[in-house]
Amino acid sequence: MENPSPAPASFPEAIPSPGITRAEQNLLLLESMIPDSEPFYIWCYNLSGAFIASSCPDSLAGPLEKAFRALDGLDRAMALARDSSVRLPALIGSSVGLTWGITLERAPNRDLLFICGPVFHALPDAPKLRSALYAGGGLGGGEWIDALCEALPQMPVLSWAVFTRYVIMTHNLLTGQQVGLEALAAPAGPSSEHPAPAVGERNRLSVYQAEQALLDMVRSGDINYQSVLHRSASLSPGVPVQGRDPLRQIKTSIIVFTTLVSRAAIEGGLSPEIAYPLGDSYIQAAENCGDSGELNALAQTMYHDFIYQVHHLKANPNFSHPIQKCCDYIELSLERKISAADLAALVGYSEYYLTEKFKRETGLSVSAWIREARVARARILLESTDLPVAEIADRLSFSTPSYFIQCFRASVGITPAQYRRGLRPEPAS
Repeated sequence: MENPSPAPASFPEAIPSPGITRAEQNLLLLESMIPDSEPFYIWCYNLSGAFIASSCPDSLAGPLEKAFRALDGLDRAMALARDSSVRLPALIGSSVGLTWGITLERAPNRDLLFICGPVFHALPDAPKLRSALYAGGGLGGGEWIDALCEALPQMPVLSWAVFTRYVIMTHNLLTGQQVGLEALAAPAGPSSEHPAPAVGERNRLSVYQAEQALLDMVRSGDINYQSVLHRSASLSPGVPVQGRDPLRQIKTSIIVFTTLVSRAAIEGGLSPEIAYPLGDSYIQAAENCGDSGELNALAQTMYHDFIYQVHHLKANPNFSHPIQKCCDYIELSLERKISAADLAALVGYSEYYLTEKFKRETGLSVSAWIREARVARARILLESTDLPVAEIADRLSFSTPSYFIQCFRASVGITPAQYRRGLRPEPAS
């Protein structure tokens, strides 16, 4: 359908079908839960690319749907939906910073493609947006480009953290799955696409602490970095520098963060002869990139790459491969229960043999190693978040807050509260 007329408001009611599925009914509930201050639209297509319905208001539906097609969003979404090797949900970026989320509902006699968004994570300047779109050859005509630019003040603008949370909720409601944010590729470091809050609203101390926690993950080669990554993405607006095109701010933020990460990797023991060329290659790749989705994936890859470079460097050469594998598994599993039986099954040993071998090689029992790893993670959470001590204890699977405090004091020498107070600057007299 070349010029669709999207149905306003509650799109599930507009889908011509024998009946509305329970999943689609759930989307009505989701729509009612999202505040008006966070515009989040959902579109429905069949797998032939025919538009069916949308919750987007009429004033925006036309230019947004045309932009989705002209920027190859629909073709890319359908290709992902048809590729059985691709795990949904997924994000799609564009050359002008628009981002969509996609997922698929499989129902009897029909598969439906659901598109979330689009959103800008930072609102571009209208003349620069128009210039970038016309630079692409007009992308099917100038009328919709002018309409899109005129409607820019009403365009959805959501932070990466908020948008991805809604995409995950939509996917789970449609599919019945219970995936988390890890199902989506996250931009590494301070998100280059977050709208910068006003200075008075920005908690600079929290941003600094989150940034330091990210860099500490690199210095230590900590492969269980996802929770810290998401924390940073929800706080930091990235580098608030506007450039000649809508992607300039994203590129600038990635370049700055890549520089910080490469320095942290050197502090973690990575040779400058490795760190500098590796960082330069990612910076050049960012400069050459023309798609916001690809830039986010590049940033994720860069951060992951540096962490694993340091991790492999710090892997104890005296540990056998099975014991190192157990240590890595522990690092990745600190927020859930871990038993010696789990580790034994992982490497194919009996529990008795694994516990004896583990203590012989590491000098600690399995339980003591897990406990020390959790205390180390607790220190990062105390440094980089304002989570209550009891919540940190629960998140890291300590049986009780008092037991967490006991373990922390035995390892660090002070209580978690005392440790956190020591990080706070003294109030001015």
